Amino acid sequence: MKKIKMAFLYDFDKTLCDRDMQEYKFIPSLNLSPAEFWSMAGDLSDECGMERILAYMYVMVRESKKRNIPLTREFLNSCGKNMKLYKGVDTWFERINQIGESLNIEIEHYVLSSGTTEIIEGSPLYNKFKKVYGCCFHYDENGIADFPLNVVNYTTKTQYIYRISKGIFDITDDVNLNSKMPKEKRHIQEGNMIYFGDGLTDVPCMKLVKQQGGKAIGIYQPGKLNKASDLLLDGRCDFLVKSDYSEGSEIESVVKTILERVSLEHVLDEKYDSMVKKAQKAFSENK
Repeated sequence: MKKIKMAFLYDFDKTLCDRDMQEYKFIPSLNLSPAEFWSMAGDLSDECGMERILAYMYVMVRESKKRNIPLTREFLNSCGKNMKLYKGVDTWFERINQIGESLNIEIEHYVLSSGTTEIIEGSPLYNKFKKVYGCCFHYDENGIADFPLNVVNYTTKTQYIYRISKGIFDITDDVNLNSKMPKEKRHIQEGNMIYFGDGLTDVPCMKLVKQQGGKAIGIYQPGKLNKASDLLLDGRCDFLVKSDYSEGSEIESVVKTILERVSLEHVLDEKYDSMVKKAQKAFSENK
């Protein structure tokens, strides 16, 4: 039986870890509070009419330069080492992959984030993902960040769903991305995706994944259910679960049920196709 391939798509901040990734080391290194940093980015966005993700990247460059802190890839990598991951995240990928294997499902994990790719690269989770799509910097001849190389905001995230589905992972390859591809040739079949996100900024991706027949799971921190409940009430996600990825948790149970259903539907589809082929062959022989 042919193995089923599925894609798990994760937002990062407050989906896998408990806060915005810049708040663990990068912002403290500027001697700023998170509120002060994000206020700077918001003010710049409002004053200049700048896209908000671009604004925070600009502030990262500007404030580092002011303080003579070399904004190198190595420094940003180091800012990802001490993230506070949600309970169970450190063993989540191995456990869920094993569940998938038991159901003849190969799971690929991806990040679709407006956070900083270089910080994710330094996190203990980086090697769990097949591909990370996030904001990243261009570096000058001295290895110092000087300009955004790629910007991922809440709506441009959706293009990566199409890239993953088609297997067009190179972000410079727009020709093949926009070319017609038969469903049977896609890297990930429509419907074989689960998106994990924590808030309204994930709505475009959740909506697209659901439209394609996949599932969207909303993640909320204990005590903050009200902020996430609109995702479920408005039909933006299929499930709303607590930010606990440990063995036997609600999210593990939900995902296992989804995998079991995908596996069963695949088995039934193959049996149906086999019956149709046999019937067509018998009809052809008796003509």
